[in-house]
Amino acid sequence: MAKKEVINTLKVMAPGGAATPAPPLGPALGGAGVNPGQFVQQFNAATGHLNGKVVGCVITVYNDRSFTFEIKSSPASVLIKEAAGIEKGSGTPHTEKVGSITFDQCKAIATEKMADLNAGSLDAAARIIAGTARQMGVEVVEG
Repeated sequence: MAKKEVINTLKVMAPGGAATPAPPLGPALGGAGVNPGQFVQQFNAATGHLNGKVVGCVITVYNDRSFTFEIKSSPASVLIKEAAGIEKGSGTPHTEKVGSITFDQCKAIATEKMADLNAGSLDAAARIIAGTARQMGVEVVEG
């Protein structure tokens, strides 16, 4: 049997357990040679427990039109918005603050994202999350 050759790699964001083949996901998958209906069915089965929480996914497409995918954790911005209870970040983050989170919440988010972060320790990962929060206009308070 011939070895499968990787012909494409895609990175997409989709709501866990609630993805549909409608735009923007369907056309991106179809253009890469992936059957959108088949991908959505497998993705929703694998992420059903997330109840619509946005997650990242890396899709590897092979020369025989088969594919594999790897589920990543939610983006830091989504987790920060959830923790701060806000709808969106600030348009001018250094002058207009839209919410606040504690450093302990940063550590909790960092724990969840640790596998996807480029950090040597939990404390370093929490500082990365705190920096992302500040860039969104969310204050990080001690606590």
